Amino acid sequence: MSNTFMNSKSLLFTSESVTEGHPDKICDQISDAVLDWSLEQTATARVACESGIKSDEADDWVSVFGEVTPLPPKHVVRDLVRKTLNEIGYTDRSHGTSGHTVHIEVHLSGQSADIALGVDKALEAKQQQLEDDLDTGAGDQGMMVGFACNETESLMPLPIDLAHRLTRRLTEVRKNGTLGYLRPDGKSQVTVEYQFGKPKRVDTIVISTQHADDVTQEQITADLETFVINPIVPKDLLKDTRILVNPTGRFVIGGPWGDSGLTGRKIIVDTYGGMARHGGGAFSGKDPTKVDRSAAYAARYVAKNVVAAGLAERFEVQLAYAIGVAKPVSIMTESFGTNKVDEEIISELIQKYFDLRPAAIIKELDLRRPIYKRTAAYGHFGRNDIDAPWEATDKADLLRKEAGLAETVSAR
Repeated sequence: MSNTFMNSKSLLFTSESVTEGHPDKICDQISDAVLDWSLEQTATARVACESGIKSDEADDWVSVFGEVTPLPPKHVVRDLVRKTLNEIGYTDRSHGTSGHTVHIEVHLSGQSADIALGVDKALEAKQQQLEDDLDTGAGDQGMMVGFACNETESLMPLPIDLAHRLTRRLTEVRKNGTLGYLRPDGKSQVTVEYQFGKPKRVDTIVISTQHADDVTQEQITADLETFVINPIVPKDLLKDTRILVNPTGRFVIGGPWGDSGLTGRKIIVDTYGGMARHGGGAFSGKDPTKVDRSAAYAARYVAKNVVAAGLAERFEVQLAYAIGVAKPVSIMTESFGTNKVDEEIISELIQKYFDLRPAAIIKELDLRRPIYKRTAAYGHFGRNDIDAPWEATDKADLLRKEAGLAETVSAR
């Protein structure tokens, strides 16, 4: 997002979400199930777990591969895969796959000792002979981005906020039997019209949902408007809104039967729907020593507290790390002209009150716990339905006081 966005008289912005039954999201949940199991065994587990899935007329298969220390038994991994598929709703292979019939390959090894050298003790600690247990190095190099804005109660951009809520509702009405003909795979897409950076209305809603073969598109469209769209999208935003349901006219073949899946292929869905920049790293299957995950969570924590404090209406922060080095090599902030205090003051407050060393992030946000599988669908940010400590705004009052502001931020 640029200042052009903030200055445009009228602009359309689109974000998408996918359901937990989408093939890529199946893999994210499998990888995070392995991570959660590993953290249940030991809080210091090192996990970089990937998954792939594909089904056809003859066979269903899942491959789980990567580096995990300590190694889980193969039968445990297979049990985690089957449980994940069944929980999603893949219990009949005609729906795309089945936890009862799937063939599972496990190819896991231990974490590289070379990586452990830098992660276990940071470069700074080695050079200065420090014993600080927070001076453990970043698990890799890379850039991570955090974002927040005041246009929704979750301090998330409206398009991705609505898109996630629609896909969660799709799953809800499928699982509770309201629309029992729905199947696990599905997508939503929401286009919002902005005027001078403020959302004015929803221009287009697209929902594609897998369904049984014996239901008409007319019924699906009517039901989704009644039971999915109307309960989620505020009426004041539904102004001349175009609604497209299953635009191809049919979505019976879905899940891994329709498309293969891989861990980490929905990084924009997982974050801010394209409204903010992205460092490129995926989240699922990675333990919190991997800054792709923990530093992205910390960046959201920073950005959300800045906006909640009223220091800016829209705020983005980029963190960059070097493998084996504890402190970020750079911190970049951007408020898109919405800041209420000088940007230098905001940057100084961030560096004063947020310790962005990986081990400090893990400690502050209590990340060595099995909390990750539930993040693997419907976004990692803006969530109040899961244990997501990076969504706390516990430093907002402090930042506001230090910046000399009196009023709290309010959503759209």
